[in-house]
Amino acid sequence: MRIYQLDAFTDRLFAGNPAAVIPLTEWLPDEQMQQIASENNLAETAFYTKAEGEATYHIRWFTPTIEVDLCGHATLAASYVVFFLEVNSDGEDTETAKNEIFFNSRSGLLKVCRGENGWLTLDFPADTVNKSNLQPPALLASVGEKPLAIFKGKTDYMLVYETQAQIEALTPDFREMNTVPARGVIVTAPGKKTDDQDQVDFVSRFFGPQTGIDEDPVTGSAHTTLVPYWAEKLGKTELTARQLSKRGGYLKCKLNDDGVNPVRVDISGQVQLYLTGDVKL
Repeated sequence: MRIYQLDAFTDRLFAGNPAAVIPLTEWLPDEQMQQIASENNLAETAFYTKAEGEATYHIRWFTPTIEVDLCGHATLAASYVVFFLEVNSDGEDTETAKNEIFFNSRSGLLKVCRGENGWLTLDFPADTVNKSNLQPPALLASVGEKPLAIFKGKTDYMLVYETQAQIEALTPDFREMNTVPARGVIVTAPGKKTDDQDQVDFVSRFFGPQTGIDEDPVTGSAHTTLVPYWAEKLGKTELTARQLSKRGGYLKCKLNDDGVNPVRVDISGQVQLYLTGDVKL
């Protein structure tokens, strides 16, 4: 089986969030896919198969320890594979003539659009974010600094701080955080201009020891929680974001809310191919 490793949400190698992508003609046993993800030891390994319908696929995501309901960076990486790397028997790109593809997933139907200069845009369902007045004691104990406010989305806690410097300085106790009943913990603050980086609307980090990843380099799915909050806070629907992990990542986001249909979030990024190879079972 072919395997690709790619860096997502970055315009250069050795940055962004690495993901493995394995195209399949049919699903492997769940246990075997989990073993492969554990062997890869990346934040996520994405497996996909062709579905009925034009430009439509099924996708599943595995961390080294569990299968997850939604993963942004591995979906971005899988889309890059479909758009640019997989070839048919005639040696032609399978989807070169198409500018959008669809993935059926545990989180519903996900659309990905191809733009200019290699930019890809994920169309994801927006999270429902509510202020949380009751928090597990381990949450604040594990982050070590009290936030301005705490919110709870479908799967994650989101802690809002006053400054980017606070986000950068956090050194969580991951053993303590592992007991928090959630997929993970998002920390966020307004962005600031630095000497080597342009200002963005907001910054974040994502901690997920509960899923086997202490700190995720760039978390596309967390922005389904972040974007609705910052769109309301800043009074704008198009936002730029930076995730402040060691590897770092840059995202362009847009909140789509017409007041009638379910709210969606566009999450755009670039992808860099690092490795191609074969898995032998």
